[in-house]
Amino acid sequence: MRRAERLLQLLQILRRHRRPVTGEAIAQELEVSLRTVYRDIASLTADRVPIRGEAGVGYVLGEGFDLPPLMFTPDELEAVMLGLRWVARRGDQQLSRAAQDTVSKIGAVLPERLRPFLFDAGLLLPPGERVIRDTVDVAQLRNAIREGRKVQLSYKAEDGKETERVVWPIAVAYFDAQRLILAWCELRQAFRSFRTDRMANAEVLDQKYPARRHALMKQMNEELTRQTGERQIDVFG
Repeated sequence: MRRAERLLQLLQILRRHRRPVTGEAIAQELEVSLRTVYRDIASLTADRVPIRGEAGVGYVLGEGFDLPPLMFTPDELEAVMLGLRWVARRGDQQLSRAAQDTVSKIGAVLPERLRPFLFDAGLLLPPGERVIRDTVDVAQLRNAIREGRKVQLSYKAEDGKETERVVWPIAVAYFDAQRLILAWCELRQAFRSFRTDRMANAEVLDQKYPARRHALMKQMNEELTRQTGERQIDVFG
């Protein structure tokens, strides 16, 4: 790998993570020595690239800096296409349409030599379980999550008992056959998951819930980790 390519890849590694990345991790991915990583970071900071951190602790790319548009690699295109195919098959109607539109947008800017890696990617999704039909508009619930708004649910439990609840939706969990809304439940005063096919009604309220969604996600993950001993929610960075 030429030095210019290596520097761009180093920046891409830092941009991929929101938390500090150790020099050892960078060296391993770039397949170079730790000394080379230190030298490259020193070179970038000398060119006023806002990299914060130090040897032995980790490095993070400062806000306000971005790379010029970079072209996808074949592996990246196949990863994108595999994910979009899954979303197109398993997402709600609006999300499925968005996945198809995304493929078209990416394909429009790809050079001819890279288009086969997107449109003819050899990574397929085998037929899976039948998708259980949602009884509410999941797109509306996704919008409530973005805006941090409370939702009033009429929810039918597995035993058939129906309850009225006000929840603070924080995420949608997508499984092969069904979707779950992860939320803080005011009725139970605890985190709960709600299947979208068991919701008789879901009304997004004007009232916003009094907590940051990121903080609620962290709290829920910590509780699940204590219960199972394993990290439950994986996110990039």
